[in-house]
Amino acid sequence: MARAPFQILVFPFLKTNGNTIKYAVFQRRDLPGSWQAIAGGGEDNETPEEAARRELYEESGIEISGDLIKLDSMAMIPVVHICGFQWGPDVLTIPEYCFAVEVLNRNIKISGEHTEFEWLNYTEAAKRLTWDSNKNALWELNYRLTGNPA
Repeated sequence: MARAPFQILVFPFLKTNGNTIKYAVFQRRDLPGSWQAIAGGGEDNETPEEAARRELYEESGIEISGDLIKLDSMAMIPVVHICGFQWGPDVLTIPEYCFAVEVLNRNIKISGEHTEFEWLNYTEAAKRLTWDSNKNALWELNYRLTGNPA
């Protein structure tokens, strides 16, 4: 499989009793102390949405048949932080497309890419996340769900 020149980010979330929203965040195995949403790259001719669905399943065991929520948040990631200059010397950054998905229960089966995960409220999740692109996407998602610009 060939690595496609884009990244995806997916935030699973759930609504608990009283309509409290919890967001799943994951600690990376290869970067101890680094927390993020589900992230990964496209393969072959996948669309960003297809890659998001695949990565979501591979990294969390969450399989969905319905729609993903496409977020407007987007970042450009330096290729040196992904997999180097495999797309040639002129491709210096690749886009990161952001999505979210509502899940109905807390059951997640993490892959070997993560050491643990937690369900956190918005404030806790935002503090835990390592990268600004994740924080921006989480803010957008939380605002879309709550209308609170916190």
